[in-house]
Amino acid sequence: MVLPASGGIAPLHGHSLLDDPLHTKGTAFSLFERTRLGLLGLLPPQIETLAQQSARAYEAFCACGTDLGKHIYLRALQDTNEVLYYQLLCDHVEEMMPIVYTPTVAQACEQFSHIYRRPRGLFVSYPLRDRISEILANRPNRQVDVVVVTDGGRILGIGDQGVGGLGIPIGKLSLYTLVGGIHPARTLPIVLDVGTNNADRLKDPMYLGWRHERLTGAEYFDFVDQFIQAVKVELPGTCLQWEDFPNSIASTLLQRYRDDILSFNDDIQGTASVTLGAILGGIGASGKRLRDHTVVILGAGSAGIGVADQMRIAMQQDGLSEREARARFYIVNRGGLLHTGRTDLSADQRAFAQDPDHLAAIPRPASGPPGLAEVVRGAAPTILIGLSTLAGAFTEPIIRDMASRAARPIILPLSNPTSRAEATPEDLLRWTDGRALVATGSPFAPVRHGDRTYTIAQCNNVFIFPSIGLAIAASRATRVSDGMMLAAARALGNLSPARTDPTASLLPSLGDLRATARHIAKAVAMEAQGAGLAPPCSELELERRIAECQWTPAYE
Repeated sequence: MVLPASGGIAPLHGHSLLDDPLHTKGTAFSLFERTRLGLLGLLPPQIETLAQQSARAYEAFCACGTDLGKHIYLRALQDTNEVLYYQLLCDHVEEMMPIVYTPTVAQACEQFSHIYRRPRGLFVSYPLRDRISEILANRPNRQVDVVVVTDGGRILGIGDQGVGGLGIPIGKLSLYTLVGGIHPARTLPIVLDVGTNNADRLKDPMYLGWRHERLTGAEYFDFVDQFIQAVKVELPGTCLQWEDFPNSIASTLLQRYRDDILSFNDDIQGTASVTLGAILGGIGASGKRLRDHTVVILGAGSAGIGVADQMRIAMQQDGLSEREARARFYIVNRGGLLHTGRTDLSADQRAFAQDPDHLAAIPRPASGPPGLAEVVRGAAPTILIGLSTLAGAFTEPIIRDMASRAARPIILPLSNPTSRAEATPEDLLRWTDGRALVATGSPFAPVRHGDRTYTIAQCNNVFIFPSIGLAIAASRATRVSDGMMLAAARALGNLSPARTDPTASLLPSLGDLRATARHIAKAVAMEAQGAGLAPPCSELELERRIAECQWTPAYE
């Protein structure tokens, strides 16, 4: 009795088996297995269950002195025993989610070269641009369902981290497995090493990436195209998630390749879906239709425009014309309100630039264009969204002004990490006398206001992207459409606890993530079938496939 090697090269036996994170059981190997697999004497005599191992691992986790220390411990456990790693996460999902991903992953990306221990994923570096196919062929496992790729150019709210950005795909794919149930052996994190403009990284003697300023222009896009063409040959049919690319190119890459390969951009489409899901939950609590709301968004990058565009589509489905829907959005960036008189807007931003006839009510400051305060005063929004990374931008006067004309204002300070949030939930509830419906980008504790305790939803993309991956694996979809992302948002919004309890979260509990993922995946898969992007099957068969695709940590 021997186990196959993860790469199918040689059988696993003795230390080679213990050192393989996908096949080891550690102290859970039975006496029979220890005898037949050359493990006698290599392990303590006590034979444990997975639950006992998880309890010991949790003790070690709790003994770590800092959140970064806990992140390093979990990464080491993932590299040692993946079944135990995912069982531990399942046992403590709400406690460990912020350690595996936001906000702690931001610090892990900054310190990537200092905390690097063992290889995981692929480094596709520009100096090796003529050997990309060879690099992809070196992946540890042949069959891959999901790739998450970044160029490290815009990591959360902390900017360019070069190859340190690989921490984001590693963390995201952990959540694909934890939440969506995608088998860990069928995931692949990749960083495109195109250099970095981060001076701290370049002068760090331990920096592990290519020491060169970031590529730009044709040179950059040609390199990305080389990568995509190699993916099409080496990994046909694999879902590719674009992650944390700079605002200036994220939309370009999505539009260039979304009809060419099975791909989506989580920052643009995933953020839009989870934000719309939270808003739909809030609307269900407020009693108004989506078409009746006015939206102000602070931040006109790829995420902010993506949120506006998906909400625009939903408003059109609620009965507005495209022109009427676009007129509902007032988007503000560092240059002030987006309007048609500005000459510094991208094509995506110009699509949401307000016409002069909609600006009459917007006060003009003494100098410069209207900013957030003037836009809120003139537009009287019922929904306020922050995707700016400008900490504290939602000030007390702005929020009180908004709340004076909105019975149940929906306010979403979504910037990550926590230090970049536009406001805290405690302040928002205090300034609105407890009437605000709040969701945030990073996790916040429940807030006590008056005689009520309010649960604060984390508007986390983890509600969306693992479900998309699960839906694709189960339905065999060939593309990711706007309709599929909208179906995910609607399915999520329908699960909002705030629909029945005014103090409850706008989004479901993190403890129910696996059940939530199945619910959303079914809605997404059915939309894919209806749009002709996946082969048809019965609803019952689809539910069976989704259940079969959702891997659960257990020793075989």
